[in-house]
Amino acid sequence: MILPIVGYGDPILRKEAQPITADYQGLDQLIDDMFETMYSADGVGLAAPQIDRSIQLVVIGFRPYDEKTDTYSENEERHVLINPEIIEEKGEKEYFNEGCLSIPDIHEDVLRPKSIVLHWFDENFDEHEELIDGMFARVAQHEIDHLHGKVFTDRLSPLRKTMIKRKLNDVATGKVHAKYRMKRTSKR
Repeated sequence: MILPIVGYGDPILRKEAQPITADYQGLDQLIDDMFETMYSADGVGLAAPQIDRSIQLVVIGFRPYDEKTDTYSENEERHVLINPEIIEEKGEKEYFNEGCLSIPDIHEDVLRPKSIVLHWFDENFDEHEELIDGMFARVAQHEIDHLHGKVFTDRLSPLRKTMIKRKLNDVATGKVHAKYRMKRTSKR
């Protein structure tokens, strides 16, 4: 089922999400719904707060890009991150142009580490701790920010934030036309 995506300005996007356990009711269906919602909105990642659930759950799906051949892989990477935690940042930081399904039509360059050591549980509650990099690391960091009440625009310089303030206000007040269903901002 495709779920409505919560827009910038809704208080749930500023809350600290709660960890979940293997007995979380309806988890398999929720994960399926999150992937369906993400893909229908042409996203590569989706955090549970973006679908109005304040829990530590993220889905990520994309086809890796090969710079050498200038093509996308036929094989898709799919990841489910439950209770993810960034253990360590590694290597240099780099800018990458990011967008967010909760903030339609705004894209900005965001500085993040190229690699991270990530601890998480998958959909079977198998535990993982790995050094990840590339697109997986970039998207994981963006989505984990959502679990801690942050959005990518929080990582912009004060000048950039000022420059996009009107656009952010438009999203917060519902004056945006996304190509997918959005939940009206609530005043919780």
